[in-house]
Amino acid sequence: MKDEKLNIVEEPAVDYEKAELDQLKLALTRSYTERFFIMTRLMKMDIMLRNAKITHQPPDVKPEKK
Repeated sequence: MKDEKLNIVEEPAVDYEKAELDQLKLALTRSYTERFFIMTRLMKMDIMLRNAKITHQPPDVKPEKK
């Protein structure tokens, strides 16, 4: 019983509010030029992914021979 308690690992609590506030503070320090470039990069990726045609064939399926 005593050995079981020694093997338990406690992870520290995650503070999501602090992480969110840190991200907001970092975003506010960016210049308008940086924000513009980030937004245009996201828009380009959105267009690319919207136009993508994704095809998938399971690896174990082989085409039939005629």
